[in-house]
Amino acid sequence: MSLLETQSVHSGYGETEILHGVSLHVEPGEVVVIIGPNGAGKSTVMKTVFGLLRPTSGHVILDGEDISGLRPDKLVGRGMSYVPQTDNVFASLTIQENLEMGAFIRRDDYSAALQAVFERFPVLYERRRVRAGTLSGGERQMLAMGKALMLEPKLLLLDEPSAGLAPRLVEEIFVKVGQIAETGVGVLIIEQNAKQALKIAQRGYVMAMGEIRLEDAGATLLAHPDLASLYLGA
Repeated sequence: MSLLETQSVHSGYGETEILHGVSLHVEPGEVVVIIGPNGAGKSTVMKTVFGLLRPTSGHVILDGEDISGLRPDKLVGRGMSYVPQTDNVFASLTIQENLEMGAFIRRDDYSAALQAVFERFPVLYERRRVRAGTLSGGERQMLAMGKALMLEPKLLLLDEPSAGLAPRLVEEIFVKVGQIAETGVGVLIIEQNAKQALKIAQRGYVMAMGEIRLEDAGATLLAHPDLASLYLGA
């Protein structure tokens, strides 16, 4: 049984349908990336999985349970965490306060989760008393991921984690993503930086015009000679 599965999902905004029967799956401990040109429907997939949009037909299954149309707050309680591309930290709070906010629904002792985040992202521990608004782009992205990990999710959704980062930081972020997956967390990424994302992905989906056009192993897609010209508008 897959950790996450979308089954022939149709979704969109009002009467405008963006997704036309999207089916994909993510296994525990697997990194899966969705790539494609702007307007392909990648963000709509993410928003539909996380309950920000309700599918008009089809199903979203998490750990064997149909979660189609459930609100995000309900999904967080079921083990799903989402890191949006922007506005993903509280700028006026310190790093430690942001991480504690990430555990807002927990009623147990989350000190072990906090320690695990600090061990995974040492720079966050070093700067834990610094306000998030003063962080660099890479540090802010690490904090956003760390905040999502405070709930010890089964599934982590990442929306454009490399956006606006220098090449060195992009590579570092994706290394961290791979390490997170090694702990058993399933990771679904939408990403414009296709090459870097596919390097760490077990599988990838290529979207165009609201449909899945290609699915294969990350390494196979990375080596595809015509991928950029056929599907990415390059």
